[in-house]
Amino acid sequence: MNTPGSESSTEAKPVVVKKYANRRLYNTATSSYVTLEDLAKMIKDGGDFIVHDAKTGEDITRSVLTQIIVEQEQKGQNLLPISFLRQLIGFYGDSMQFLVPGYLEQAMVSFARNQDQMRDTLRSTFGMLPFGPFEEMGKQNMALFEQTMKMLSPFARANGANETPVPTGPAPAAGEDPRLKRLETQLEALTKQLDALTKKS
Repeated sequence: MNTPGSESSTEAKPVVVKKYANRRLYNTATSSYVTLEDLAKMIKDGGDFIVHDAKTGEDITRSVLTQIIVEQEQKGQNLLPISFLRQLIGFYGDSMQFLVPGYLEQAMVSFARNQDQMRDTLRSTFGMLPFGPFEEMGKQNMALFEQTMKMLSPFARANGANETPVPTGPAPAAGEDPRLKRLETQLEALTKQLDALTKKS
């Protein structure tokens, strides 16, 4: 696929892709048909795009991005643990659903920050790379991520034996949802742990 130049700056407008009834995707910047694999490569190269239904003009970017993830998972490049997928599905329709997108975004930003620091260390220690610590950091990041998702999971809340005890402290103010306070505490703890892992690198 011919990606549009090297205009990958954050200020560049995203490429417009049109999806037709026959499910074909058309890149308006290169005037050529592309595949989901092409779009995945565009993202990995730092590009951005939005997808519109060619007939209705509806923005269907979210569904296309989801299709890309499904296609990558089917190829054996499994990034999403089964336990995580089950927990995520469990949040649909739950009263805490509105908090999940922000939490996932924050978690991925923290992970990306660690990733950037690991790459910097790779460049500065070229030829003398301690792979072990980086691999362990990735495992710890994912473990923390899954642990927090379990604590927030409606299934975990329904099972008293698996429910994480609420931190002791002052009783929540009248009208304040204790679950929100608990979520705030857990997010703060996760952020501190991720920052600690980053410093160790």
